[in-house]
Amino acid sequence: MPASSRYLCQPLTRRQFLATVGAVALGAGLGIHPSPAAAFNPQRLRQSMQQQYGQSGLAVLEEWFAMLERLRGQDIQTQLRDVNDFVNRRIRWVDDIHVWGQEDFWATPLESLGKGQGDCEDYSIAKYVSLKQLGVPGERLRMIYVRARIGRSQISQAHMVLGYYATPSGEPLILDNIAPSISPASQRTDLDPLFSFNSEGLWAGGGTESRADPLARLSRWRNVIERMQSQGFI
Repeated sequence: MPASSRYLCQPLTRRQFLATVGAVALGAGLGIHPSPAAAFNPQRLRQSMQQQYGQSGLAVLEEWFAMLERLRGQDIQTQLRDVNDFVNRRIRWVDDIHVWGQEDFWATPLESLGKGQGDCEDYSIAKYVSLKQLGVPGERLRMIYVRARIGRSQISQAHMVLGYYATPSGEPLILDNIAPSISPASQRTDLDPLFSFNSEGLWAGGGTESRADPLARLSRWRNVIERMQSQGFI
């Protein structure tokens, strides 16, 4: 496997993609949404991390808290850059089957930071949650499923990145685990968007109008939300 492809997610089959995007027309479903930021519970997070990952996990969590405190009130470019760098440094890319014993597992930030390992969804989720805790509006953040082309070949694999949208119809900035710098989407010619989502909606391709509640269709995202609630994030 080429070195760059080690940092990509497993291929998304055409059947899986059509099943997910086709489902958006069904409309809202379970209606599970994260609670307000006031529900954030650092003490419960510390207890959860201590129980699951011991002192080493707790030390990383304290670094995460310190980063959030340092970045509060900073300009958005600084927040994006430092969150992107922190998550990329603290999580080492390892395939889900080796970390969790499952082909496709979406981890909470506590689980990713506690293990110190994860794949592209885990990087994106950790960045999304970090920026929301800094007060970045959720509607400006979307996790974007893409097909990433490897090198000069025509081979592509499914991958996830986080997009920051200064305006709903604007060009997003891309936060990625395979590229150290944050770039406008137009400069990432190696990525072809398939669909994007956050806690408010799901968009097909590069669309700007939400098509459905993603939690009704993306069961893994719903499961992450439920675990984050129990751990103390939301």
